[in-house]
Amino acid sequence: MSQKPNNVLRAKENALPKTGTVNGAAIAMQKNQLLAKKPTIEKVAPSCSKAAAQFAKPTMKPMAASLQKQQNAAVAPAAEVTKNVNPVLTNIENKAPPSAPASSSSNSNSNTEKVKTDTAPAKPKKTWALSNFDIGRQLGRGKFGNVYLAREKESQFVVALKVLFKRQIGETKVEHQVRREIEIQSHLRHPHILRLYAYFHDDARIYLVLEYAPQGTLFSALQAQPMKRFDDSQSATYIKALCSALLYLHERDIIHRDIKPENLLLGHKGVLKIADFGWSVHEPNSMRMTLCGTVDYLPPEMVLNKPHTKNVDLWSLGVLCFELLVGHAPFFSKTYEETYQKILKVDYKLPEHMSKAAAHLISKLLVLNPMHRMALDQIILHPWIVAHTQ
Repeated sequence: MSQKPNNVLRAKENALPKTGTVNGAAIAMQKNQLLAKKPTIEKVAPSCSKAAAQFAKPTMKPMAASLQKQQNAAVAPAAEVTKNVNPVLTNIENKAPPSAPASSSSNSNSNTEKVKTDTAPAKPKKTWALSNFDIGRQLGRGKFGNVYLAREKESQFVVALKVLFKRQIGETKVEHQVRREIEIQSHLRHPHILRLYAYFHDDARIYLVLEYAPQGTLFSALQAQPMKRFDDSQSATYIKALCSALLYLHERDIIHRDIKPENLLLGHKGVLKIADFGWSVHEPNSMRMTLCGTVDYLPPEMVLNKPHTKNVDLWSLGVLCFELLVGHAPFFSKTYEETYQKILKVDYKLPEHMSKAAAHLISKLLVLNPMHRMALDQIILHPWIVAHTQ
């Protein structure tokens, strides 16, 4: 089976459950079954509707006292969320600091120009609804829904509204994954982790109210570079920020399991934010067996379907460091099978332009034995990081 080119189409490759063997037959069969599905959204999958009903009702932290109420605005029905957008929000990025992309909602005609993005949305509410938001342009499209720029009416707080379609979630049987993503991300508070402020749902959709990251994904920023790569200073800055966030997660027994440029967002002033906790797990004192993530970033233990720990994130960190400095993942090949074989052999080539210090750090992360990978606190003190982040 051909593998999508890393630098062009990999951003569209979603991490679907796969078999853990290196034998391509089972992988191809499962992928074909998943890709053959063409879900619609007219009706709600009963299993997913039941699962969504178990989610706790959301709350949001209060904002500063001087919040201005928005002028009266008519909100479009949920079904027309993609048809009408608030023109005031289409250029909102130019007016104030923001933070990360998420997905869908409705529309409004407010003329208020005051924008808030530096604190959480308005007063605590027992429940939230689509009518609480003005909806702007679409920020992104995902496997289960879309992401829209939005603004909470009362506080004028700008967010990214991620809309997930229950039918699609139910048909692919990932209700538990969505529930886990919400449970984990809603409790995280770190400058390099995207905030999940609240969530709510209706008969057909689940809505996640997320921090808005105005500068988009790290993948897009990487592709925008003249040589499709960052210099040592920029790369080291991103790796150090990511180490800080991963330390925070690992101290709380959370494994992200899907670190890659597409899941890293850039907020105001380019601050890196870990997003998309769809594959994350909270697993104190235990090991996991699920094969998940993106092929180019899979560690050897996942390829072999062996139990894995938080050290899978260290491997992904090494792959990311290589990609930021080179422009493509170290084990990228034309087929999945070839990629798996390279991963198992830790077979990658360093370009001539890479510094010895950067190469040394990468070599300490791309290690076959998970227990021998460099620890996060040591990575932050590595000479390459220290030299380029002063």
